[in-house]
Amino acid sequence: MWNYSASTAVRSLDLNSLESQLTDWLNSPLGEAILDSQRRLLEPVLDSIFGYHVLQLSYSPGVNMLGDGVAGHCFTFAPAWRSDVKHTVADIESLPLASDSMDAVLLHHALDFTADSHRLVREASRVLRPGGRMIIMGFNPLSLWGLSKVLRLRRQPPWNARFIAKSRLDDWLSLLDFQVERLEHGGYLPPFKHTGLLAYAPDIERWLGRWGNPTGGFYMMTAIKQRVPLIPAKPHWSKPLTAGVMGRPLADTGRVASRVEEPGRRHSADVIELPPRRH
Repeated sequence: MWNYSASTAVRSLDLNSLESQLTDWLNSPLGEAILDSQRRLLEPVLDSIFGYHVLQLSYSPGVNMLGDGVAGHCFTFAPAWRSDVKHTVADIESLPLASDSMDAVLLHHALDFTADSHRLVREASRVLRPGGRMIIMGFNPLSLWGLSKVLRLRRQPPWNARFIAKSRLDDWLSLLDFQVERLEHGGYLPPFKHTGLLAYAPDIERWLGRWGNPTGGFYMMTAIKQRVPLIPAKPHWSKPLTAGVMGRPLADTGRVASRVEEPGRRHSADVIELPPRRH
């Protein structure tokens, strides 16, 4: 039986290498076709969000999935420090945010590449307010892309992703008292480079996605948080960070919200004070 561990491949990459390789793939012709399909599915969901603070969690923070003007305060974190980083650096499995502070959280393939997917779901749930929406985009194991992952056994994005089953996500969300309100699929292109075929990507997406075909290369699951969990994930933060830091380049602030310098040794993360909600 095939028993390849995607988490082993992900752990073998440092965060900078993972971010660089994943971003390069997303900027390739095939990656851009997938992003276009994802943005088409995501747009009506974002338009329906009621709230002010919207967070994107991913290992490719330079790829903006939230667009402009979706909410009053949209932001993301960089997973690792670099001299050219343009986002606040934070460990997305230990977010420097107060509980119940977010109106929506988008996990853009974050569960596919994190070392502990279940922990990340709990952490995203912790910072999301009751009634808020969690949007999860992940690679679909029951697709040509999932089959290609099995056959290729390549330890680079996207083939080293976890490809988490939707049924497993359903179980995790149910335990955290989320109600799944919609499940959609996209990415019906075969997972290989073919310039001629990519030109017809929008037509292929519309035709195969029209009837809710569940075999697309990715899925988008949207769930509503019903209430605060009885045993919430314990935050790993200590003191507040001044308001307004969010979104500034690290060089301007001189602060790192959360980081790990040595294996197994985690530094205390700061709590970021968000701008007040506007009414």
